[in-house]
Amino acid sequence: MNAAKEEIRASHRARRAALAPDALDAAGAAIARHGLAWANGLAGGRPGTFAAYVGVGTEPPTLPLLLALHGAGHRVLLPVCEPGISLSWVYWTPESTLVRSRFAPIQEPVGEHFGPEIMRSAAGIFVPATAVDFSGNRIGQGGGYYDKFLATLESLFPAPAGPSDDGGRLPPIPASAVLYDGEVLPAGSIPVESFDRRVPSALTPGGFVRLL
Repeated sequence: MNAAKEEIRASHRARRAALAPDALDAAGAAIARHGLAWANGLAGGRPGTFAAYVGVGTEPPTLPLLLALHGAGHRVLLPVCEPGISLSWVYWTPESTLVRSRFAPIQEPVGEHFGPEIMRSAAGIFVPATAVDFSGNRIGQGGGYYDKFLATLESLFPAPAGPSDDGGRLPPIPASAVLYDGEVLPAGSIPVESFDRRVPSALTPGGFVRLL
């Protein structure tokens, strides 16, 4: 495990743990507002499909975002952790049942599982993160699920992902990391490893941040 990454992750987790409930509620509402605007723009005024996730603990709350997407007519896919550090996907609605994952400390929807090929229908992806920088580099929760998932996407689309100048490729469909304000770091702050995948933007309570 990269020591510098773990230090950043631990620092941000400690800061998150100090957030008061009203700050979490305000962050969730703002993320929903800005995230829906981003999704609506990608979908071009039509219903679209978006991959997201359920923020747990002191992660940025995403349930308001899921409800906003669904209320606007978009379809929402949520991840399920599988063996081999893989993700499958289930369509979510407000009536969906959520259960704790067998493999990670997250909440997962109950329903029919779809493989990564379902992303061919997705207009965009909301990605969990504990930090990003203005080079597009991302620190996740440490499990490696999303780096592997974003790498898998490259084989599903005929157009190759853009070239990388620092070891981390960009996903072939729009992706935005969900964070708190203050977790977007200067370019080059996050070390890059061979398995890392970059993200082109971030979604924070303060608004949408273009990284690249």
